[in-house]
Amino acid sequence: MTTSDAISLFLKDEAATIRLGEDLALALKAGDCLALSGDLGAGKSSLARAILRAMADDEGLEVPSPTFTLVQSYDLRIPISHFDLYRLGDPAELTELGFDEALQNGICLVEWPEMAESELPAQRIALTLEHEGNGRRATIKAVGAQITRIRRVLTIRDFLNDAGYPAAKRRFLTGDASLRAYEAIYPKGENQRRIILMDWPPLAEGPPVLDGKPYPKVAHLAENAYPFVAIADALRKDGFAAPEVYRVDYNKGILLIEDLGSDGVLDAHGQPIIERYRESVTCLARLHALKFPHDIPVGKGHVHHIPDFDRTAMKMEVRLVLDWHLPWKRQGVPATEAERAEYLAIWDALIDDLATAEKNLLLRDFHSPNIIWREHESGIRKIGLIDFQDAMIGPTAYDLASIVQDARVTIEPDLFRQLMDDYLGLRRAQGGFDEAGFMKSWAIMSAQRNCKLAGLWVRLLQRDGKPGYLKHMPRTLSYLNVALEHETLAPLRDWCARAGIGQNES
Repeated sequence: MTTSDAISLFLKDEAATIRLGEDLALALKAGDCLALSGDLGAGKSSLARAILRAMADDEGLEVPSPTFTLVQSYDLRIPISHFDLYRLGDPAELTELGFDEALQNGICLVEWPEMAESELPAQRIALTLEHEGNGRRATIKAVGAQITRIRRVLTIRDFLNDAGYPAAKRRFLTGDASLRAYEAIYPKGENQRRIILMDWPPLAEGPPVLDGKPYPKVAHLAENAYPFVAIADALRKDGFAAPEVYRVDYNKGILLIEDLGSDGVLDAHGQPIIERYRESVTCLARLHALKFPHDIPVGKGHVHHIPDFDRTAMKMEVRLVLDWHLPWKRQGVPATEAERAEYLAIWDALIDDLATAEKNLLLRDFHSPNIIWREHESGIRKIGLIDFQDAMIGPTAYDLASIVQDARVTIEPDLFRQLMDDYLGLRRAQGGFDEAGFMKSWAIMSAQRNCKLAGLWVRLLQRDGKPGYLKHMPRTLSYLNVALEHETLAPLRDWCARAGIGQNES
């Protein structure tokens, strides 16, 4: 039973308490204070232990009681400080224990919060445990984003129950630059393999950015699970290794999908593994030789229309240079109207040049984070494909630019030339391949993608509070310079030189 600001759950046994702890570990974020109240033996320590072990992904993690030390800290995926205030002499002592700093940098689990009520943040998650029959009653009170996150993980637990996995163990897997997050689901039973849960809450509409439309609509970003399921089905039909979708709730945005594996195309030091990149390019050449339909039936009575990578979408993305990169580079001074007009006119001409380019399905983000290496498979099935929900029909050269100029890792010139030679050789062997025309579209698409990324990294920093992406900026600008070497890009090359955008930019 839930109300607007409270959630009430009956936990029938210790296993149910542990599952609640695992769920909460997925909901908690840095800055959260979880206040655990209840009588002795009500289960506060059991719940805290479950949260810590789930966050550590270690069921054997030693979790000593902080009854005497008052606080025990854990350096986990998100740092957690476990406080037990039962023996606290004075609420003011909480500051001496480092509570404020711990909350600023991570999560605070607080048993016996009543002992320092006045010192705890007003906006906290209050969880009370009470004995009820042979089990426990958990009552959770919070507001705003905190209660929304908790409701979401509990909704996913209900989804797993309905899917036949009521006792499944859940662990955080990864998140990306979007709202999507992924969980590893471990069904009970020795022969049950790990499966992946995609948590894809519905997108908020967002403010209009062009022609009264928000950014996702202009840029043709997927707003629900239909595109993912449709593209996955179509790819598998043609022999590619895309995950099978076991169960999906389109309205809630929750999917259970096949686990293609955990190996990627980078080594332990984050460097490209040459064989795996070459196999990835081989897979891409095969994909580009096929024709994909614009319309794919999916679900009950739904048809997914793969959008075109049209002029509006391309220009919206390259505008990120004007709207974010230049003001950041110039310490807040925006691009002039003359700079904007010239830049956009250049892109209009370049997009005109793409009229005769080879067009087919482009996956949009075919690079290291989205490629799974499957050692024991053969042919194109050695390459597992994920994160293709934003796929479009457009110049195939875009995806080749994505992999040979990987945004997340430096592709050295020798490997770049090897990958380009591999791809072009395979396409020549297929016959009917306009290599000169393809290389022209490759240069344009490379420049388009890297202009977008040069602005995106700044937007992620300044708007979304994600500074980690800025480390990719020097690489992105270096890749852009490679694209600008093509004669077709001369006007853009000149514009970038005048604007000060280039490899030596700091």
